[in-house]
Amino acid sequence: MSCRGSRRCFSGARAAVQLLARFAWSSGSIVANGMAALTGPRDGDGDARSPFLVVGLGNPGPRYRGTRHNVGFMVVDRLVGRLSATLAAVPDRDLILYRAGEGDRVVCLVQPLTYMNASGTVVSRMAHRLGLPPERVLVVVDCLDLPLGRIRLRPRGSSGGHRGVDSVIRELGTDQFPRLRVGIGRPESGEAIEHVLSPWAAAERSVLATTLEAAADAVCLALAAGVEAAMNRYNGWSAAEDNAATTQGEVNIEDV
Repeated sequence: MSCRGSRRCFSGARAAVQLLARFAWSSGSIVANGMAALTGPRDGDGDARSPFLVVGLGNPGPRYRGTRHNVGFMVVDRLVGRLSATLAAVPDRDLILYRAGEGDRVVCLVQPLTYMNASGTVVSRMAHRLGLPPERVLVVVDCLDLPLGRIRLRPRGSSGGHRGVDSVIRELGTDQFPRLRVGIGRPESGEAIEHVLSPWAAAERSVLATTLEAAADAVCLALAAGVEAAMNRYNGWSAAEDNAATTQGEVNIEDV
């Protein structure tokens, strides 16, 4: 791969990641290879070809639609289109479930409708229903401690004070599940609760759109090549650099 200038190279790398994820999904290697890489060898806690569960956290209803706290829902919406997922019929009234793939190539995308602080009940129930270990549950959440335009993926860890993640840890009985944090930044003034439940400002929407696309890219890459690969690619990513690279002109895929 030859790149003229670091910004063009960064943008070209993003195009390559998107192509990798699309190829991996269409070829079946997400389950056959990528999911095994995501969780690693296991001793009797699930087959490497079993489904994978991606859960975006948020609050239900029109009052919370488009708020910062619902960025997990927004990423799932992007993934529904990216993976050509379809709405699945479920007996539960406290979740929305989308299903992508068929046979042994399945990813389940979930938006809990229990409100943020009780999200873990849905996550635990779905993981149990699908027979999945925690390592196969990827949770997408907002993060006050990351600025807008940054994302961070981790294979495990504490909640960092996020009550939705607290609920998931409590209901699963472990913090050993991957999570993708999407930065929303802290308010310059006022209470954090008001900030997370407020809608995005007009000036933020361009950066938000770029960030949501990158977050969806990161999830797809984690499924295709494993969490570590996605961490290496996206934990240093920033929307500012990505947008700057875009202004340098369209990337020629032949250069990637």
